[in-house]
Amino acid sequence: MDRFADAINKIKTNERIGRMECVLYSTKLLKAVLDVMKREAYINDYEEYTERRIKYIRVALSNKINSIGVIKPRYAIQNEHIQKYEMRYIPSKDFGILILTTPQGIITNKEARERKIGGRLLAYVY
Repeated sequence: MDRFADAINKIKTNERIGRMECVLYSTKLLKAVLDVMKREAYINDYEEYTERRIKYIRVALSNKINSIGVIKPRYAIQNEHIQKYEMRYIPSKDFGILILTTPQGIITNKEARERKIGGRLLAYVY
């Protein structure tokens, strides 16, 4: 089971049917990705809560996501090759983001280009 992929799929499903919020299992990776999505205004907000010793995240959706998905396998990419993957996963320039995990944390493709670092691809959002 991949909890991260399940959470991304649940966000995608709830966005498509027009719901304003969804509940996901909490992981550190998911919280970091939701921080990036909140900073880029793809979601409104999220909050973590505990119910019977299980941590959940309630995500307030903004209905701005056209598509979201997990990239598997998690390709290791260098700074020079980010554009190749942008062309593969994002439909047009400056329309969506790739989410990468790097030694400096989880960031977008734009931030990775500015800092001139590479990493591993996690997901795409547009």
